[in-house]
Parts: sequence; structure tokens; C-alpha cells
Amino acid sequence: MLSALAAGAIAMSSLTGPVTPPPTTEMVIDVVQANGSGCPKGSAEVTVSPDNKAFTVSYSKFIAQIGPEAKATDFRKNCQLALDVLVPSGYTYAVAGADYRGYASLQEGVTASETAFYYFQGEQHTTKIKHDFVGYFEDEWQRTDQVEMSSLSFLDCGEKRYLNVNTELKVNAANADKKVTNWITMDSTDGSLETIYHVAWMKC
Repeated sequence: MLSALAAGAIAMSSLTGPVTPPPTTEMVIDVVQANGSGCPKGSAEVTVSPDNKAFTVSYSKFIAQIGPEAKATDFRKNCQLALDVLVPSGYTYAVAGADYRGYASLQEGVTASETAFYYFQGEQHTTKIKHDFVGYFEDEWQRTDQVEMSSLSFLDCGEKRYLNVNTELKVNAANADKKVTNWITMDSTDGSLETIYHVAWMKC
């Protein structure tokens, strides 16, 4: 279970005010589904912050790679989470941003990317944010998605929709020596790294 999230841009007539402090009643989130090559069953966990300002996803098998030991499909990995969010009465929410962390090992000139999509089930609006990496790169990395206040997409008050979060890692084979492994991951050798999603709240 977890709590707090979302992002996008649609004005809702049922919203009566600006972004507000988080409610004191805990927001509860259940992971309905975790699908994708980047999050095999049991390899992604979600927890909620006590202050209702964020929720965290931890991955243990999320790695994209190219090279002699990689499969043809390993250059791209993704993980889509469907989250069932129970919102305290009188509030709605949006994903305001996210902090992604991981490790990458890229030869000179080799590129990779991390892309995230946020959207509510059945809604046309999708927030997409992409970050690029260029080798030579051999280090931990951290990237932050920040959604402008005017672009926050709040769930319409009273609506019951899953929040979908789809994250992708990709390594481009161009300029790569086929004898060398190039990779990017959302975990590390000393344990899982966390992706933190920040939440904005609004009173209905």
C-alpha cells in the first residue's frame, strides 16, 4: 500500500481552491498491477510517506542493456504500475513530480534515456517527461521531473480511476562497440534505489 500522487493539466469545475496542504487522514494506495519487462512479479514495491506528500517505488530488476550478453529485446525495459488510490473525503490529488535514481555505464558517444508517463485511467491527457544520458558515463544518476503548477492534472472530485505510471529505460545501440556491455538501471549493486513521486493536493 502507499499514498499521494499525479500530474497533468485539466481545470475541474468541482475544485474550489488552490493547491492545499496534505490532509491529515492517510491516503491509501494499492498496487493493482505491475506489468513490464522492467518489473517482473515481486520486483517492484511501493510505500507511502507518513506526511502524505509522496510515495516511493523500489525496483530490483529494472535494467536496460546492449552488448554481448544482452538479448535483442534488452535495449528497452519498461514498468507500468496501475495504482488504486483511496483519497480522503473532500480532497483530490495530482502527481507534482518525481525523483528517479539509478546507475549507468555508457561508452563514449553511446546514449540512453529514462522516460516517464503519468495519466489517469480513461483520461486522454498524459504527462510525459524524458531525460537523456550521453557517454562516457560511469556513475550513479538522479533526475527530477517537475510539473508546472499550471499543468497539474487533478483527478476530478468524486471520480474513481486508477493512476497509471509508466517508466521506460532505453539504451541506443548507435556508436556502441558490440563487444562491450552498455547499460542503465534503476537499481544498484548495493540494493534497490527508490523512485519518489511527489503529490499535490486540492480541496474539492
